[in-house]
Amino acid sequence: MVIPATRRQGSSTGRVWLGIRSKKILEHWWPRSCKQARRSMVVAIVGVGAIGKTTLAQKVFNDEAIQGEFSKKIWLSVNQNFNEAELLRRVIIEAGGDAQSAGNAQATLHRSLKGALIGHKTLLVMDDVWNHGAWDGVLKIPLVDVVASGSRVLITTRDEGVARRMTATWPYHHVDALAPDDAWSLLKKQVLSSEIDEYHITMLKDIGLKIIQKCGGLPLAVKVMGGLLRRRGESRRDWEQVLDDSKWSITEMPQELSYAVYLSYQDMPPHLKQCFLYYSLLPQNKTYYAHEVVALWISEGFVHGNSNDLEELGINYYKELIYRNLIETDKLYVNHLSCSMHDVIRSFAQYMIKDEALIVHDGDIDNLTNPHSQKFLRLSIETNHLQSGDIDWKSLQGQKSVRTLISTIQIKMKPSDLLVTFSGLRILHIESVDVAALVEALHLRYVALLNTDISVLPVNFDKMKLLQFLRFDGCINLVNLPDSIVKLGQLRLLDLPSRCTIPRGFLGLTSMRRLHGFRAHMDGDWCSLDELRPLSQLRFLELIHLENVSAASFATNARVGEKIHLIDVFLYCTSKVGDDGLVKEKEGVSEEEQQRIEKVFDELCPPPSVEFIHIDGYFGQLLPSWMMSTSKVARAPCIRRVGTGFLQAVATPFPSSKEMSLRDMVEWEEQVQAMRRFGSLIAN
Repeated sequence: MVIPATRRQGSSTGRVWLGIRSKKILEHWWPRSCKQARRSMVVAIVGVGAIGKTTLAQKVFNDEAIQGEFSKKIWLSVNQNFNEAELLRRVIIEAGGDAQSAGNAQATLHRSLKGALIGHKTLLVMDDVWNHGAWDGVLKIPLVDVVASGSRVLITTRDEGVARRMTATWPYHHVDALAPDDAWSLLKKQVLSSEIDEYHITMLKDIGLKIIQKCGGLPLAVKVMGGLLRRRGESRRDWEQVLDDSKWSITEMPQELSYAVYLSYQDMPPHLKQCFLYYSLLPQNKTYYAHEVVALWISEGFVHGNSNDLEELGINYYKELIYRNLIETDKLYVNHLSCSMHDVIRSFAQYMIKDEALIVHDGDIDNLTNPHSQKFLRLSIETNHLQSGDIDWKSLQGQKSVRTLISTIQIKMKPSDLLVTFSGLRILHIESVDVAALVEALHLRYVALLNTDISVLPVNFDKMKLLQFLRFDGCINLVNLPDSIVKLGQLRLLDLPSRCTIPRGFLGLTSMRRLHGFRAHMDGDWCSLDELRPLSQLRFLELIHLENVSAASFATNARVGEKIHLIDVFLYCTSKVGDDGLVKEKEGVSEEEQQRIEKVFDELCPPPSVEFIHIDGYFGQLLPSWMMSTSKVARAPCIRRVGTGFLQAVATPFPSSKEMSLRDMVEWEEQVQAMRRFGSLIAN
């Protein structure tokens, strides 16, 4: 994993300050004593929330001086309510190990991690550590005995006690508030845009410095105020109104919460306030992509507008929260696919929503079982234990008014337990549930059953006529959908596991916007590619097992190129490449198979609107004639060369695309010079 370089400060002094601090940290990593050098050392960055600890750690992580020093570099965001198994899995993945086969048991996860790191000089950054248990109880044992001498652990924390218990090297590196000029440069950077002149903003520096003083020099508060000022306007009066706002001195809010965030919150329209507060309910130990967040907002009724444009409107809300610096994009994902919310902002949002939402952690389960407990509209349940077991369905029965139920731990249900108790339930996003009870919740708009062992769905699934979003991520035992699924006329998203087949009649689901895991199954009474023809509203399309398509005519009838709203296209064949990078079958791939798959892919030409194309497992000798611009081809074992004809298309058919990636092409021989036209080309 490569954490992106620290965002550039608006002045050279800001960059120099970061450079000086990072060099001081690096001095701890090459001690003069050989005895010190033989042991792995912990170095700590300490400071209050939103002071810039993560920014400094990123600077160190990406410093040129250490790029060649460590054979393994791992960045790990820990957070207050970390999940031990998830933490271990993430470290294993970042270390290049196999997390999937390790399961959830701590012993097997430890073995997998040791195998990935043994003998490697390792840099581990643990960002936002609240409890020394993340190190002592989870990561220390599998790391210290296997990593090479000179390995280092860098932590960021608000609590000196955490650094002390982790035996971090003294003295710790304390991060102080920004100097006024650096803070002003940061504020100005947030406010500037193509519509706002820098000279004009510079004339407002006197007011800006007073606003910065009220922010306490905290970088996060300065950034949030920059987002607010950018929205308010560029006149002196606009800035003075922010400076003199009475909300700076409100007394009802706990002192530890951010007044800058409060000002930004009060400036938002009602619909955006709802979306912002709802975002704070999402468990921190999971990744939520933009389209998943928007689906939750739509299901709650927060996105208002024409039914045809709800996803687009929701994405605009999402971008507005980014623009206001209330959520921050994960730079590992393009186009803001995933964001995170800073703990300081999350604490504020959860305080504002405390009367209608309950965020349940391990020690709070009793709050649900107490018959006199407050009644909430939304429940978010997460745990930080490795094997937390589950919670009993009866413990939730008192919350009859709940509209949203999100849980990252299993909920134990009996056949007699009913969902009908929750007459207003709109959103069910959980790890496990008895699906027979689902159809009793007639008002459900959103159902996500994740990583469950369900193998069959109720035959009367269509009773949930209002259902719009349906996800079965990781439900590997689910093979067949009931015939009634094709009667869910309002369905906008369907996410299926790879073995699942769809019954005929799918062509009636014309409201579909996102289709994940559509299996090209050609036998029996199952849906084939030609039933995709009427689905003209698709924005995202993932087709799998395309090697099963018996004739190109099925692909032709899908009319992929006529779906003018399509943005993302994923085309998968079951890979014929083994772990060694070679074709699995001894006899290889027949010429007839290659020609058939080439014709099928030629007929799956996306429309000009497409921005991203990913092809995996393709085994034709020639790439599709339409392939230009941003495409990623993974595991294409039979392709030997790409000729100039590959680029001979009329007027660049995909004008929004700029990158191509060709991976695991084991027969690759040459790359034509004409392919240099791409802004980014990756080939191996």
